[in-house]
Amino acid sequence: MTMNSVQTNIGAMVALQSLNRTNEEMAATQKRISTGFRVADAKDDGAAYAVAQRVRGDIAGLSAANEQLGSTKGLLETTMGALNEASKNLTKIRETLTKLSSDTLSSSDRETYTKDFENLVNQTNRALGDASYNGRSLLGSQDSNKSASSAAVNTGVVRNERGNTLNITGVDAATLTFDTRVATGGRDIAGTFENPTSFVFNGGAAMTSEQARVMLGNGDASATGPLQDTIAAYADEANFGGGAAASNIKTFATVETALNTALSKFGADSRDIDGALSTNRQKMDSMESGLGSLVDADLAKESARLQALQIRQQLGTQSLSIANQAPQALLSLFR
Repeated sequence: MTMNSVQTNIGAMVALQSLNRTNEEMAATQKRISTGFRVADAKDDGAAYAVAQRVRGDIAGLSAANEQLGSTKGLLETTMGALNEASKNLTKIRETLTKLSSDTLSSSDRETYTKDFENLVNQTNRALGDASYNGRSLLGSQDSNKSASSAAVNTGVVRNERGNTLNITGVDAATLTFDTRVATGGRDIAGTFENPTSFVFNGGAAMTSEQARVMLGNGDASATGPLQDTIAAYADEANFGGGAAASNIKTFATVETALNTALSKFGADSRDIDGALSTNRQKMDSMESGLGSLVDADLAKESARLQALQIRQQLGTQSLSIANQAPQALLSLFR
């Protein structure tokens, strides 16, 4: 039996408790709507929030890995560009050596074609030497007397959020050209500014037809002495420590093989980088989707819920107001 009392208003207490619950639910709904999250912090759902934070960490790691992969891709693209330029020059060098291998050339034509050969080698050296990206190069020095600052970079680039790496090995640039030296774009070698002397064939002498045939791999090297003696390499004592002697001059086939091998190698490395980037992007998309399902709020549902709660709040307020008026009716009993 309900007690008529001005001390204890049971109806008002019930109405107040109901209104408080409605207000709490409305606050939670408004939080979801304002943040867009069903689980915005650990207070909403501790287990789901912990999982979400781990997934967010993985996504951040993948994003950082892709940044590193993108930087390495830039290094590879720069290197590939230099190798492609060297390959184009090699085609011209073959044409020039083929012309020089003819015994019917006049002396002036032979000098002209020899100069063309020298220029093409120097163009190749410059292209290989300038193949640096953000201070790094995959085409390093061939001279053991040079400091490590000019050596080819062996890059272990992070490929995923767990820190696993893709290993990309540098190549000795001297194997990709006829000269024993490769210009390095003015890079600092052991504190010395490097500006090596341009490549000159045989001290400036015109290439003979026999020498051209030897370089093409079809002549008799013994007819003119060892092939390495036919090309003068000027050791730059200040920058090379005298270690750039012509002891490794290659035939055309040797240079061509080395260049094609480098192109194939870095092409495969570039595909590996592209594959890792694509895999990481797909993985991040999947993680983002799963994370959304775990913590995102259904705003359509929350909108409908908010409207229902607003009506409940109005009714609860009105109910509490009515309950608060109940003791007033007791006054009529004392008139």
